[in-house]
Amino acid sequence: MNPTDYMAYSLIAAVSKNGGIGYKGNLPWKIKKEMEYFNLMTTLVNVKGAQNAVIMGRGTWQSIPDKYRPLKGRINVVISKTLNSVPEGVLLYAKLEEALKSLYLNDHIEKLWVIGGSGLYNEAVNDKNCKKLFITKIDQEYLCDTFFPDFDIREFEEINEPNVPKGIQEDNGIKYEFKVFKRL
Repeated sequence: MNPTDYMAYSLIAAVSKNGGIGYKGNLPWKIKKEMEYFNLMTTLVNVKGAQNAVIMGRGTWQSIPDKYRPLKGRINVVISKTLNSVPEGVLLYAKLEEALKSLYLNDHIEKLWVIGGSGLYNEAVNDKNCKKLFITKIDQEYLCDTFFPDFDIREFEEINEPNVPKGIQEDNGIKYEFKVFKRL
């Protein structure tokens, strides 16, 4: 059996009402509490000494401001066919499947998170190994040039997850809701 058959991972994204996730390499919104939620979910581990890995495409990597790169407290993984180098400690792979196979062998990794962009999201929502989608639904439309992919909602069920706040949230005058979908 292929090692990736065992390698479950999750995806986390904030998505505007019109399906947008980015504009000109940046987030189109400033929602501090949503960013805190992203950091909590992608760093939280149950096993002492373990870390989570955040897997991102080149564009997402380059969109993170230098002062926050690499993302602290997590193993940063970049998927790119064009980047030749990344800072020390950051992992670089040409394909998501290669990264999953390699990360699967690391006993110190507790959870894997795909954190963007749209190409990796598209691959993840269509991959049976992507077991959960953590989606922040932002109740506002934004000018965007990057979008979250359409996916078959019939392949998922909405679930309650520990550490995920329930109900409508509001920050900076923007309403949003944290949703978790589990693959059936």
